[in-house]
Amino acid sequence: MTADEYLQQILAREAVDTGPYSPVRIVQSLIAPAIKEWAVNFLVGVDPSGSFAKGTANHSGTDIDLFISLAPQTPDALKDIYYSLFRKMTTKGYTPKPQNVSINVKVIGYAVDLVPAKRQDAYSNDHSIYRRKADTWTKTNVAQHIQHVIRGGRLAETRVLKLWRNQKGLDFPSFYLELAVINALSGQYGTLSTNVWKVFEYLRDTFSNARVVDPANTNNIISDDLTVAEKARVRAAAAQALRASNWNQIVTCEPEANLHGNCHVFKKCEHSQYACLLEVYRLRNIRLDWAHDCSPPTTHQG
Repeated sequence: MTADEYLQQILAREAVDTGPYSPVRIVQSLIAPAIKEWAVNFLVGVDPSGSFAKGTANHSGTDIDLFISLAPQTPDALKDIYYSLFRKMTTKGYTPKPQNVSINVKVIGYAVDLVPAKRQDAYSNDHSIYRRKADTWTKTNVAQHIQHVIRGGRLAETRVLKLWRNQKGLDFPSFYLELAVINALSGQYGTLSTNVWKVFEYLRDTFSNARVVDPANTNNIISDDLTVAEKARVRAAAAQALRASNWNQIVTCEPEANLHGNCHVFKKCEHSQYACLLEVYRLRNIRLDWAHDCSPPTTHQG
């Protein structure tokens, strides 16, 4: 098995359903009533964003991002909007966890990041969002983010890097990672494995000092989202990957999903048992489809 075949098999195993019965659609329908109750008459829409919308999601590491757009005339300040959503999720029993611009909750076993935002006007997709860590706000445009990543043409490489990030337990925000991959591979036209290798070289040699800006707002410095110490950990993990003797040391081929580990999903969602049964059968199929040999090829790079 070649390195490219090995990585492609992992990506096939990790494919995310984007159809009408996908986890994102189900989760969105389940949490929508609480969001509508919180937003009252100021809700413009709730839409999947992040990795799902960009095509860079993996099943084993899928955080479902829901972008909550509020009308420009919403009276509350952005900080108040953020924390009032946090309180609403608490009263609804979701045990929310504050993050930088999002609020993380668990819905039928899935991690869901809610991003509350206020539309700046009625004529564009520009939104203002609260940045909790800096206790300030910034302008962003999620629709532009999605198109930027899709047009970057590095979806497969990004998915491999996200698997590596998750398996190594790195703090590396998804949009920052997506932009880093695009920057690392600018002008490069290699195979999947050689491109992933080049990204690791970029993370080791250039990443720590590279200035990365939001393509929708050049005043929003994405590279500021990690501290010097957090960037150093990413750099060290990339250097370790470049020393690996085979690809299994970089990205494992063992399926992380298992039926027993996901029994809690079925038990928790009696209001949507059909959806959960679909998930259980899907996980079973993953395990059967992965019964063939997946012995890792050597890296043989550089």
